Amino acid sequence: MSENVLSVAAAAERLKLHPKTILRFIREGRLRATRVGRQYRILQSDLAALAGEPERPAPHARVTAIVDVAEVDAETARDLAACLPAARAGGTPSGDLMSIDLAYDPARRQLKVVLIGAPGDVAAMLSITETRLVR
Repeated sequence: MSENVLSVAAAAERLKLHPKTILRFIREGRLRATRVGRQYRILQSDLAALAGEPERPAPHARVTAIVDVAEVDAETARDLAACLPAARAGGTPSGDLMSIDLAYDPARRQLKVVLIGAPGDVAAMLSITETRLVR
């Protein structure tokens, strides 16, 4: 992912300062900038740091996994319904919230497991699910 790059004029406009003030900040080392030819380019994050703006948290991925299993007996479905929330209650490695939903249809003997969370956490729950179903 690339970050926005600003010219001295754009940085000055954003901070409501004169462009010469921005150049002075660069020369004094108060503002990081990269020289491109005869001009400077400033990363938006460096300008935000100078202005004292709080850093935005990095985006994090969340995934959804749906496991649809046929020919599951009621006992296995109850075991999984108890095991997965218990594993989540111990805390997820990423510290991210995780959603676990199970639906069992006894007439069709079908189990559906829906997991929503951080990729690593969902992978761990999928591993537990597979282990419980294969026994």
